[in-house]
Amino acid sequence: MQLEDYLEFLSPEDIRIKGTRIGIEHILYEYIHRAQTPEQIKKQFPPVTLEQVYATILYYFQQKDSVAKYVGDWLEYCLKAEAEFDKNPPNFVEKIQQFKLQQKSAKLLSIK
Repeated sequence: MQLEDYLEFLSPEDIRIKGTRIGIEHILYEYIHRAQTPEQIKKQFPPVTLEQVYATILYYFQQKDSVAKYVGDWLEYCLKAEAEFDKNPPNFVEKIQQFKLQQKSAKLLSIK
């Protein structure tokens, strides 16, 4: 079996573990940035087999430059999306934040 048999290449920006909706970036983030073992990663992603975790990591080592860029681009996208969300939260998030502030204020007033 080839390593590519474990992966689905949906687009240059979307590589997933075959038979799942899990992108390789999630597995590799845990491995590279959080120093998780393949066994620990498997526990976090029940649809993925341990063999698929190892295949993803091996694919990373075989294609290190391109996969590192792939994961880096994904992280950059996530950070930009998070910053945009924080800058312009949806209405329901603003309402929840206001409610929390009101609850906190009410609690502080009741203590006095």
